[in-house]
Amino acid sequence: MADLTAKAVAMAATWTGATDRCVLTYEDRFLRRKVLTTEGGARLLVDLAHTTSLNHGDALVLSGGGHVEVVAAAEPLLAVTGPDMVRIAWHVGNRHTPCQIEPDRLLIQRDHVIADMLARIGAEAVEVTEPFTPEGGAYGHGRTHGHSH
Repeated sequence: MADLTAKAVAMAATWTGATDRCVLTYEDRFLRRKVLTTEGGARLLVDLAHTTSLNHGDALVLSGGGHVEVVAAAEPLLAVTGPDMVRIAWHVGNRHTPCQIEPDRLLIQRDHVIADMLARIGAEAVEVTEPFTPEGGAYGHGRTHGHSH
């Protein structure tokens, strides 16, 4: 059994005083029930009521008190730039690709099919390794799935 248990999440900027940290990729930050290992080596059972998309800076609230900070791990991405960023962003969004939007570039997960499509419309996609924090869902609740409205 895990050393620690968390059954709740505190959103970024609503808590202070982490006792430990978990460094997680974008995919690993989407969870409901899972055992994680903290940076300090503790085993942490996350047992949330619903599948939740955790963001960098959120915290897992420990059942016995305290917080474990969620940190976005560096992961392989594509930094996308080009002469028509609005058009490029439209094509990325049209493919429902998770995307971190910055003033001068887009960050997306590495995908050779998407990279090829981007090159065909005049974008440049450079491989980088950085933390990934894509935009949340259009309706204000983390990740989106499917097209049901």
